[in-house]
Amino acid sequence: MSNPYAPPNAVVQDVVVPDQGIVPADRGTRLGASILDGLIFMLMVYLPFLVGVMIPGVGPNQTTAVLTGVVIAFSGLVVWCWITFRSVARTGQSIAKKMLGIRVVRSDGSPASLGRVIWLRNVLNSLLGIVPLYGLIDSLFIFADSRQCLHDKIADTIVIKA
Repeated sequence: MSNPYAPPNAVVQDVVVPDQGIVPADRGTRLGASILDGLIFMLMVYLPFLVGVMIPGVGPNQTTAVLTGVVIAFSGLVVWCWITFRSVARTGQSIAKKMLGIRVVRSDGSPASLGRVIWLRNVLNSLLGIVPLYGLIDSLFIFADSRQCLHDKIADTIVIKA
């Protein structure tokens, strides 16, 4: 007679999770991409504004020069948005992330949607920036083992090596 309290005799195999090839991006690479994206934005938007304002012979008054600068800067902003949004939608990479070989994905490794990246990682994060010390706290989260900043946790994303 068998013991009803004995452990089962079934053979149980361990579940093996396949390696998805997800390697978190280095903290320094993420910092470099952030700085580089800021420089690219400055070159495409702010620099054209300054050049537009300083173009000699634009007009005798300052209003014309400023208006010219605004129009040129707006054109640069449109081009920057088109390039960035197109790249993020296709590959999850901003211009600098593509240059440095990293990309944004969902925490499970699936592609992050353009809306998630733009609205949750950028727009919401910018709005939260009005809270004192939020930017510092957001940045310090990078030192956790997951290497996720606070905005990554909010958007359920991670930055990985591409």
